[in-house]
Amino acid sequence: MKAIIFAAGKGERMRPLTDQTPKPLLTVNGKALIDFHLEKLAKAGFSQVIINLAYKGEMIKHHCGNGHRYGLAIEYSEEGPEPLETGGALNLCLPWFQNQCFAMISADIYCNFDYVNLAQRIRDLESIDAQANLALVANPDHNPKGDFSLQHDTLRLAHQQTYTYSGIGVAKPTLIDHFPLKRQRFPLREAFYYWLDKSKVHGYLCSGFWSDVGTPARLEALQSSPTGTH
Repeated sequence: MKAIIFAAGKGERMRPLTDQTPKPLLTVNGKALIDFHLEKLAKAGFSQVIINLAYKGEMIKHHCGNGHRYGLAIEYSEEGPEPLETGGALNLCLPWFQNQCFAMISADIYCNFDYVNLAQRIRDLESIDAQANLALVANPDHNPKGDFSLQHDTLRLAHQQTYTYSGIGVAKPTLIDHFPLKRQRFPLREAFYYWLDKSKVHGYLCSGFWSDVGTPARLEALQSSPTGTH
């Protein structure tokens, strides 16, 4: 199974911490954020990972290497000095997916979700008429209005009870390949909205701990929390 980890962002909200260190290499209790994801992917049976790179990408490549120490084969998609955003990143990686469903994970989140569930979601997605299945979480304080509502297992635009996209999901390459507005640089949410309007984006609610490590204060809170040991 394959996965992509989004790791190209500049982490501007995390400054000054990201002035010298790319956000995926910031640590929680001594371990880089990206390492938590790679280790859980390997444990769940994933074998191949591609990491997109832009800001201080060489540092990420040096840290993760070829992936053997995680039990993975890691490749890199180098975007240049300016990130292509998440949609552009997937578009650039389409040949690598080889028409296989894949997991997608934002490097700058921290959670204790079991990625075995992601592997099962990939198998389920292969057999249904949907483009993606996204993990949703209860709305955090910094996103009180949420992103989507969930009707049975299908995502709708936010109304009534809402949830936040966790930055974790599974998708088919056609999510991007058949998106008529794809281009070199665009956010993935545009493709979500396009397919959501056709009832082809599914979702599921995750319990457990989750944090968008978007500010130095949120990172600091993880250091002293028992959740930072997962």
